[in-house]
Amino acid sequence: MGIGSRIVGVGSYVPPKIYENKDLEEMMDTSNEWIVQRTGIERRHWVDPKSSTSDLALEASLKAIKDAGLEKTDIDMIILGTLSPDHDFPGTGCFLQAKLDLPEITVLDIRQQCTGFIYGISIADKFIKSGSHKNILVVGAEVHSKGLDKTPRGRGVSVLFGDGAGAVVMQPVEVNDPKKDPHLMTTRLHADGKYAKELWLPAPGMAFEGSERWSEELMAEGLHYPQMNGKVVFVHAVKRMAESLTAACKETGIKFEDVDCFLFHQANLRINSKVAEVLGLDESKIFNTIQDFGNTTAATIPLGMDEAIKAGKLKKGDLVASAAFGSGFTWGSAIWRY
Repeated sequence: MGIGSRIVGVGSYVPPKIYENKDLEEMMDTSNEWIVQRTGIERRHWVDPKSSTSDLALEASLKAIKDAGLEKTDIDMIILGTLSPDHDFPGTGCFLQAKLDLPEITVLDIRQQCTGFIYGISIADKFIKSGSHKNILVVGAEVHSKGLDKTPRGRGVSVLFGDGAGAVVMQPVEVNDPKKDPHLMTTRLHADGKYAKELWLPAPGMAFEGSERWSEELMAEGLHYPQMNGKVVFVHAVKRMAESLTAACKETGIKFEDVDCFLFHQANLRINSKVAEVLGLDESKIFNTIQDFGNTTAATIPLGMDEAIKAGKLKKGDLVASAAFGSGFTWGSAIWRY
C-alpha cells in the first residue's frame, strides 16, 4: 500500500479543580438530576483564573510527545484545534509553539469546533503522506469556563462544557497489510454552513452593522455567550454521525462488529446512545467520558483515547472508529488501527 500515518503517542490534561453538578445548582438554578437526565454529565473540570487554552495544550502535548518516545525537538508541525483561543489573533498554536520552545516549525490553527480533532488528524495524514513532515503534533484544547454565562439565563448551555486538552503525535508508517497494520485508514469530513447560527457565539464579531465589533448593547443582550438550538443540534448530530461512520466503514470494508473501541465526540450521552441504537452498535464498546469531563469540544476524542488506554479499554493493535458533530455545522468520522 505504501506510506501511511499512525498515532504513536497520546496525552491529555484537565485542570485539577472539579465542579460537581451540585456546585452548579445554586449558581444556575438547576439540579443534578436535571443535568444527568438530559446530558449524562456528572462533573467537569474548570481552570483557575490564571490558566489559558495554550497552558492546557502544553501539558497534553508534553505527555503525548513523551508517550511517543520523542524529544520536543523531533516535532516538525503543530496542528491545534480550538474554539476558545488565548486571543483573537494570532492563533493559539503560536502560543503553544512558544511554550514548547519549538521556533520556526509549521503551525496551523483550525476552527472546526467539536469536529476539530478529526479534521486535524486528517490534515496531518495528508502532510505525512506528502513526505513534507514526519512528526506532527495534533492537539485539541479548550477553556470554556471563562466564556460561559454562569447564571440561570445560561444554564441550558453552560452546564454542558468543561475545560481540557488532548493530543496525539502522528508519524509515517509503511503499510503492507491495510487490514492489520496500525495506521489511519480513512477520514470523512463534512460541513453545512446554513446551520451556522444554530450553535454559535455571535459576538464580538465583524458581521454587525457599524464600525465596531463590540458594544455595550451586545453584552447586555448576552451575545458574547454561546447560543444553541438544542433540538436541532440533537437531531442533526445523530443523523450525521451515523451517516459518516457508516460511510467510513463501507469505504474500508469494516463491519461495526470488527471495531474494538468507538470513540465518539462527547457532547451529550443521549446523542451517543441514539447513534448506537440507530446503527445497532454494542454500547459496551463505546468509551464515554462525558460523565467526568463534560463537553471539551476539540479535546473530547483525544482525551477519551488517553482515558481508554489508561482504563485498559484500548490497546495497541485495536481497531478504533470515531465520529463527531459540532458547530458549523461540521461533522466527520475516522477509522484507525492503534
